[in-house]
Amino acid sequence: MELWTAATPNGWKVTIMFEELIEAGIKLPDFKIRTINLGKGEQFTDEFTKHCPNAKIPVLIDGDSSVMESCAILQYLGEKYQTALLPDGEGRWQTLQWLYWQAANVGPVFGNKLSYTRYMDDVDPEQKEHRLKRFGGEALRLMGVLDRQLAGRDYVCGNNLTIADIALYPWVRGYKWSKVDITPYENVFNWVSRVR
Repeated sequence: MELWTAATPNGWKVTIMFEELIEAGIKLPDFKIRTINLGKGEQFTDEFTKHCPNAKIPVLIDGDSSVMESCAILQYLGEKYQTALLPDGEGRWQTLQWLYWQAANVGPVFGNKLSYTRYMDDVDPEQKEHRLKRFGGEALRLMGVLDRQLAGRDYVCGNNLTIADIALYPWVRGYKWSKVDITPYENVFNWVSRVR
C-alpha cells in the first residue's frame, strides 16, 4: 500500500486516518508514504496521473487499485478496516453525509479563502476583495452549521471520532492561516481542541 501525498489539509486527512486505524488496533500492511512535490509539478507527471487522472493529491495505491480524492480514500480505508471511524447502520449514513459535506463545502470554501488570503497577489484588488468577502462569509456560515451540529456532541456524529471529523479537522484547524475567525463558534472551537 502506498500513499502519494503532500503537506496540505487534504493530504493530512489520510495520514491522520492511518494513525487512527493503528490506534484502534488495526494491523495495517506495510505501507509507504511518498511525498509529491507540488511546487515542482510532480502531480502532473505521467506516473502520477496514471493513478490519479485529476492530478491532485492524495492518491492511495493498494495492490492493483488506485483511489483518488481524500474523502473517497477515507471511506475506502473505513470500509476495508472496520472500526468506529466508519460505523454501521444509521451512524454510517450520518458519517457519510458529513464527510461529503466537507468535500463539497468546507474544503472548497476554506481552500479558496486561503488562496485569496495568502497566495493570489496577481488578482485585481477589487476582485480579490470581493472574493475574500464572499468566501469569508461562506466559511463563517459553514462554521455556524458545524457549530449547531456539534451542540451536545463531542464529535460531528456523536460521541466517537469518525472519518467526518478526520475530513473536517485539517481544514478547520488552519482557521488562523486562512483568516476565518472560528472563535465565536464555541462548539467548533472546543471541537478543534478535542480532535487535536
